[in-house]
Amino acid sequence: MKFKFLGTGGAFDIDYGNSAALVEFKDQTILLDCGFTVYPTLRKHQLTRGITYILLTHLHNDHTGSLANILLHCYYFNTHCRPTILYPDDDFRDELYEFLRFQLQKPEQYVDFAPLSEVPGIIALDTFGLHAEKLQSYAFIFEEEDGDRVVYSGDLGQPDALFAYLRGMPPKATTIYHDITFSEENIAHTYYKKLIPLAQDYQIYGYHCDPLKNPTDNPLPLVFNQPELMLPARLQEAVN
Repeated sequence: MKFKFLGTGGAFDIDYGNSAALVEFKDQTILLDCGFTVYPTLRKHQLTRGITYILLTHLHNDHTGSLANILLHCYYFNTHCRPTILYPDDDFRDELYEFLRFQLQKPEQYVDFAPLSEVPGIIALDTFGLHAEKLQSYAFIFEEEDGDRVVYSGDLGQPDALFAYLRGMPPKATTIYHDITFSEENIAHTYYKKLIPLAQDYQIYGYHCDPLKNPTDNPLPLVFNQPELMLPARLQEAVN
């Protein structure tokens, strides 16, 4: 299992790209979120062709703004490349369909939809209302049978439900990519000080932030500062 982040910024941190990743999981490539900066990033580096699945944490623009463009590009320019959108439940599938219908008219012409169970080893944790009021969102847990466990929080203002779920799983070395904010007033994301005590049991990396605002008392590593988790340096320079 391998994560390569295409961006690690929040909705307004365009210098760092919208938070999204390409995940190599069980010989498949999954695009995890696709905000408005993701399509040009994929195009620059010719990364659209290999996408097998698309997985979305929620429908905010900095997580879905490139979705229609990616699907149209694959349909018209990438022969034999037709991504499948994985959905955690039928209600979210319906929301996704309506979201795309306004842009594509007939989404089924450009993309397939499949339940998340089509790819064993991925758990969707329902985080409804924990990022924005009445908004459906999910955190995702990726687990190989005899290998790693990796968690992607999505946007999560309150981390308690996610960590309670993890504590109920069989003990295992776990890496968590968690959205983070350095402002206590920002209740849509998790304030970094809430995550510090949890890092005793998990390897936690912060993302969805401006790394230049990282306070000196934050011991949590940021994804942006981990070259092995990012696009190669020469590609990252092109993005920024």
